[in-house]
Formats: sequence, structure tokens, C-alpha cells
Amino acid sequence: MNRLLRTAILGSLALSITACGGSKRPVADLAASKVTTIGVNSYLWRATLDTLSFMPLLQTDSNGGVIVTDWYVNPNTPTERMKVTVTVLDQDLRADALRVAALREVNRTGQWVAAPVQAATVQKLEDIILTRARDLRRAAIAN
Repeated sequence: MNRLLRTAILGSLALSITACGGSKRPVADLAASKVTTIGVNSYLWRATLDTLSFMPLLQTDSNGGVIVTDWYVNPNTPTERMKVTVTVLDQDLRADALRVAALREVNRTGQWVAAPVQAATVQKLEDIILTRARDLRRAAIAN
């Protein structure tokens, strides 16, 4: 009986040791759609920073996924200024993981007055950011 118990214990130890060892290890996908080093998707985050790089940044929070620009005056239209807030909502690279809000003001007799932003402007910014994020992901896969 003692010999049978000893054989059973040694057998179970041998099985557990062989299960732990192995020459194959999982390969990490560097271009995964999720990211864990920051709180949001890294491709959307980087694409947003690249897209808004011409505007002065007021606040960035990679854990919360918020980028707020300061007022930007286009040199071609000095009587108009824009401010943009982009929120990355998820760790996945998806279109609904991005929210863009824009404010626009026009200068009327020395006073900045709120003006409507065309919906196409916000949609175009979202499209540019999403396209850039996809390009960044494709480049990461290729390398």
C-alpha cells in the first residue's frame, strides 16, 4: 500500500512538472487592438496627438483618455478660433471609442463670440484620427 501511494504521488508530480515546462511560449501581438500600458487604446491616443499637433495642448490625460487643446487661431482666418476636446473611451481600436467635441468663436468688434461648429468639421476630425490610428496599427503589424 505504501509503495502504491508513493508511485501515485511521484506520478502526479511528474505530470505536473511536464505540464509546466514546454518549449513553446505564446507570442505577444505587438499590434493588438487593446493596450494595457495606458488607460486607453494607444493607437487612438497617438493618432489624436499627431492629428492635433498643430494646436497648443492645454491638458492631456492618457489614463482618462482626454486631450484638450487651447484656443487655436488659424493665420489665414485671424477672426476665428477653435478649441477641441477629444476623448478616447475604450481600450479597443473602434470607431465608437472616440468622441470629438469642438468649440468655435468669431471675433466681432474685439469680442470673441460663440459660433456654431459645422457637424462635418467634427466628423472630419474623427475620420482623420481613426484613419491615422489604423495606419499606426498596420505599421506595427508590418514591423
